[in-house]
Amino acid sequence: MAIQKSTALRNAELDQGETTIGTTPVLKIFTGAQPANCAAANSGTELWTETLPSDWAAAASSGAKAKSGTWEAAAIATGTAGHFRLYASDGTTCHMQGSCSASGGGGDMILDNTSITSGQTVTVSTFTRTAGGA
Repeated sequence: MAIQKSTALRNAELDQGETTIGTTPVLKIFTGAQPANCAAANSGTELWTETLPSDWAAAASSGAKAKSGTWEAAAIATGTAGHFRLYASDGTTCHMQGSCSASGGGGDMILDNTSITSGQTVTVSTFTRTAGGA
């Protein structure tokens, strides 16, 4: 039998994640597959980096937490986006990682375009985390 959690507990877990990561996290997008875990070294070519807005995620609701504000910056390299890593404000302590795709591609983070050219403005269209245990 699977563990089940109340919506209030799932919301609290998601909101605590934002608190742990901090108010001005750094988001980086890379080519290729993500590393084995957040403690592993970066992999692929870094294509894009942005310091997210200080209120970077909306309050959790119904066991889900979505990005807040506009997440957009100019690319620093050319390649195909494959994964992201979310760091504390120091830009080196990785707290979260996942896959990237364009709309309909099934990625954890949805970009307006995964084929990136240096200097191109890249926008994160959708990023929502859902807590387990529903």
